[in-house]
Amino acid sequence: MKLLITGAAGQLGTDLVLSARLAGHEVVACSHHDLEITNANDVHRVVDKASPETIIHAAAWTAVDACESDPKKAMAINRDGTSNIVRAAQAVGARVLYISTDYVFDGTKTDPYIETDLPNPQSVYGASKLAGERELELASDLASDLASDLTGNMIVRTSWVCGEYGANMVKTILRLAATNSTLTFVDDQIGCPTFTSDAAPMIVQLATSNHRGIWHVTNQGATSWFGFARDVLTAAGLDPNRVVATTTKLLTPSRPAKRPANSVLANEEIRRANLPLLDDYHIPLQRLVDRLTS
Repeated sequence: MKLLITGAAGQLGTDLVLSARLAGHEVVACSHHDLEITNANDVHRVVDKASPETIIHAAAWTAVDACESDPKKAMAINRDGTSNIVRAAQAVGARVLYISTDYVFDGTKTDPYIETDLPNPQSVYGASKLAGERELELASDLASDLASDLTGNMIVRTSWVCGEYGANMVKTILRLAATNSTLTFVDDQIGCPTFTSDAAPMIVQLATSNHRGIWHVTNQGATSWFGFARDVLTAAGLDPNRVVATTTKLLTPSRPAKRPANSVLANEEIRRANLPLLDDYHIPLQRLVDRLTS
């Protein structure tokens, strides 16, 4: 299949391109340098020239706290840029797989979030990514029913993304551990660490299948940021007891954007489709730490 991948130079995008090519697909890889998604004319030109069968739309502004201080820019990229991609895809008869986030939920649910739970974002970033989801629904004449199929289009939500390429929490923890005797992380935010080396092949599989609708794609296993920092140190052969727990309320300085207390996403659609679940997150974590520290 011919795929166009936006955000191709990003953390997830890099592994998406590698996974798609490894699977034998023809890939048009578009980084920000190649494609300015906020420019509708540019998007239509690039998509029309490529004429892909599916667009995996991974380009986004993911700086959560920066989005909070510039909602106009967040919406321009995450909502309007997605609208441009969807309209250009329609013009060439392509479907779109849009990468979304756990931040579309408010984090107040006590159980893991399933695909049909109603979003209620508490940050500008979350609101802008949900607005991007709505663009796919509008393209399919679905006004408000998130549980409905999207006429071939797909939304894939993921969480706590880490990978070999780009900045992420694993690299941050290792950097802090190299210069600090103790590390402080919150223990009242929980989620599913998800590694691009595992998520990307699944996303490519979904993008090139007959599946549609909303999917949660995460590694298995939930933890807090405190627990995750301990796991990273353990994987690196360091003392996990160097990590000290705190709460979100006690963070200094406080973070501009509100984080969901519960970011755990259940993979109900993957189970229902009888597709293999991603590995427990400890497995790709060890693999990544070994690569980063070798």
